Amino acid sequence: MRHRVAGRQFGRDSSHRSAMFRSLITSFFEHERIETTTMKAKELRPMVEKLITKAREKNVHHLREVLKVIRDKDVAFHLFDSIAPRFTTRPGGYTRITKTRRRIGDGAEMAVLELVELGESLSSKRASSSSPKEKSEEKK
Repeated sequence: MRHRVAGRQFGRDSSHRSAMFRSLITSFFEHERIETTTMKAKELRPMVEKLITKAREKNVHHLREVLKVIRDKDVAFHLFDSIAPRFTTRPGGYTRITKTRRRIGDGAEMAVLELVELGESLSSKRASSSSPKEKSEEKK
């Protein structure tokens, strides 16, 4: 009986599952958003939020704790230098999950996990993508 056993296995053993989540977390902090299955996003969200909370308080101990999960130093420094300062006043809830589509190959429900306060580069990309629509309306 599986009473009170937390977490999902995803059909993997523990080392494979932890490696998968380390990889997803690294990609998430590198791009500040990631598209994955809904179940993986729901499992990933608390891990990401705990790392952001640790990164908000800059000290050596928290940096070492983050580097246990994020093996790429550039991504870890990106988390400490540019992502965490955006959330200094927010008491939690740094990410959102938005369901997007069903994957064609296996019909898995996909979702986007992204930061609530996107960086300047991502928000400028979204603004530029909406500008051609505005330009076509101005021509009319």
